[in-house]
Amino acid sequence: MIDLHCHILPGLDDGAQALDDSVAMARQALSDGIHTACATPHIRHDYRVVIDEIAARADALSEALSARGVDVRILPGGELAQTEADRLSAEQLRRVALGGEGGWLLLEPAPGPLGRDLEELVERLAGRGLRTIVAHPERHAGEDFEERLYALRDRGCLIQWTAQWVARAEGDHLPRLARDGLVQLLGSDAHSARVGRPVRLSEGRERLTAICSPARVRWIVEDAPRAIVRGEDVPAMP
Repeated sequence: MIDLHCHILPGLDDGAQALDDSVAMARQALSDGIHTACATPHIRHDYRVVIDEIAARADALSEALSARGVDVRILPGGELAQTEADRLSAEQLRRVALGGEGGWLLLEPAPGPLGRDLEELVERLAGRGLRTIVAHPERHAGEDFEERLYALRDRGCLIQWTAQWVARAEGDHLPRLARDGLVQLLGSDAHSARVGRPVRLSEGRERLTAICSPARVRWIVEDAPRAIVRGEDVPAMP
């Protein structure tokens, strides 16, 4: 599996603070069947992440993991704040795209419920030749939550949910979203091996297995992420 959302680069944001924690996170990933993780440091006003350094830092972490016998590949990327996207140049946007291939941006919605301003940003980025993924929408629910999700999907945006939330969501809300094709990607959104969410996708995958067809689950955790990190068009959801 490929984890598209992981704060695994050490010393950049509120994720791993030192290399030993990054290595421990990679070991968690490997034990869960994750062979590749996109490093997604926060690209927003309260963190001084140097965009031009992300790819080199991802390569350095991959090399450090290889030297320790941890067979997990780290790809560059970023979790781009909705409020910062319009300020970045075309080259900067390309450098924070998942996989470093310039195709797909992971967007962190502004605080509060999803709104039309996010849809407008998706359209502006599409006009610049960039495709988008919305991160952890479960944290941005409002009265018109599902309407906003459909609007984003209709604009070509993919929806990425936190795997742990998917595994633990109660009631019929998640099954309805999944059956309607609004659960399109999973991410761990892990920040440390010591506290918080682990680098784990399997619990979310197993929950979806009870709701969706095997072909759709495979698309969510394998087919679509593979295309995304290559900067390619994502195949149609089964």
